[in-house]
Amino acid sequence: MTRANTGVQPPSRLVIASRESRLALWQAEYVASRITALYPECEVEILGMTTRGDRILDKSLSLIGGKALFVKELEAAIAEGRADLAVHSLKDVPMEMPEGFSLVAVLKRENACDAFVSDKYDALEALPDGARIGTSSARREAALRAEYPFLKIEALRGNLDTRLRKLDEGRYDAIILAAAGLIRLGLEKRIRALIPPEKMLPAPGQGALGVEIRSDRRELAAWLAPLDDVETACCVRAERALARALGGSCQVPLGAHALFEKKILRLRAFVATPDGATRLFGEKTGTPADAEAIGAALARELLDRGADDILAQIASQAASA
Repeated sequence: MTRANTGVQPPSRLVIASRESRLALWQAEYVASRITALYPECEVEILGMTTRGDRILDKSLSLIGGKALFVKELEAAIAEGRADLAVHSLKDVPMEMPEGFSLVAVLKRENACDAFVSDKYDALEALPDGARIGTSSARREAALRAEYPFLKIEALRGNLDTRLRKLDEGRYDAIILAAAGLIRLGLEKRIRALIPPEKMLPAPGQGALGVEIRSDRRELAAWLAPLDDVETACCVRAERALARALGGSCQVPLGAHALFEKKILRLRAFVATPDGATRLFGEKTGTPADAEAIGAALARELLDRGADDILAQIASQAASA
């Protein structure tokens, strides 16, 4: 990578806010290495933080505030000037950015698939009746209940290392994780099988890293712009636009995956009831320049076909919980 030519004076020091899990720190260190490759004289520091989402492990995310619990403390550090930017796994970033904050770069995507991880079995199809499979993702749970109703699905919280430890202690027969995290930490050998999107569509933004800053820091945005991968950013914009239009949160079983086929952007998505009994699938294609419009259009199509009823049902259940 060559030094960036942004037309502005290069930065001398930048601080990255990051969660303190091993994977989050790897992601922050990776972005730091990309920044120093662009600006060799820039001193990059990492401010490690433990978020509320990391501390509360005995309750479902949907009951304690959702994915925003993983980013609020990082955003507070940026707002207070203790950090310049934050690095996120984009599947953990709420679809509505808070006022005053922007995603200014989306890095090249790692494998977006979910991974089947087990010490005993080679694939989902090999699991026997009553096998215990761990996940706390409403999206994964709905897909599993629809395709593998004989499995016993149990809650699984914690960072990646904690989840693997719980599996190794025998609490589960298998767990489902994002393949990207395992690959980034050099744990590919733990993946017994990749679950293709045809069987389990990923979460919007899965496998991609995003860089967040204060919206008013235009010079910082210019410095970080070279980190942006245009193709990944287009795909993520389509996925997040769809999820945003469907009120996507950790309560809604929703998957979305966009990719380039030659010069055409293809977006596939589904929304389901939590028990997987009803699942609506859709697909739309268009030009990359229309990424967000493609996502919004597919969301409208799903709503017209009954997704509005699914969302109303989920909201009613959440209100009565």
